[in-house]
Amino acid sequence: MMKAETSVEIHELLATRRSPRSLDATAMLSRDDLLAILEAARWAASANNGQPWRFFVGVRADEVFNQILDSLVSFNQGWAHRSAALILVAGVHTREDGSVNNTFQYDCGLAVSQMVIETHHRGFVAHQMTGFDSEKMIANLGIDPSLTPVAVISIGKQAPAEQLQGGMLERENAPRERKALEAIVIKGLPS
Repeated sequence: MMKAETSVEIHELLATRRSPRSLDATAMLSRDDLLAILEAARWAASANNGQPWRFFVGVRADEVFNQILDSLVSFNQGWAHRSAALILVAGVHTREDGSVNNTFQYDCGLAVSQMVIETHHRGFVAHQMTGFDSEKMIANLGIDPSLTPVAVISIGKQAPAEQLQGGMLERENAPRERKALEAIVIKGLPS
């Protein structure tokens, strides 16, 4: 895997993590690997320990997988059908006392981050998506009104980029880039 060009050395899992779209359509995710990925997400930090994340888990070709896949925008459907698993992350948008939870998406993001790191640690790759029809997702999965769809995570084994075409192939082969630290740290960057 291509290593990111970082300003200082960071953990290997972070430096090599990518979000590929070229996936092996024959690769399977074992029950143990899937449970470990979900368990990593479960132990994410959470404001007031609210744990507002909820997961809808589909394994290739099962009903939940097909319902999630059907809710993706066509661009994402074009490659995500090769995923070993698709996981919808939905968030509880109210607290137990009925007040609005303005930070539920932040907490869901923390859970997804840990899910992604565990996925890569186990030799798989993860690609996070927000390109889906939220209303269709709610209808397809029968999602309770107390939940808001946040993101879909595709998990699989990376395949050669050449199975993709056009702009998707170019994006797959593009180097990883990020803004410089100086561009994102507004105050307090050590000199």
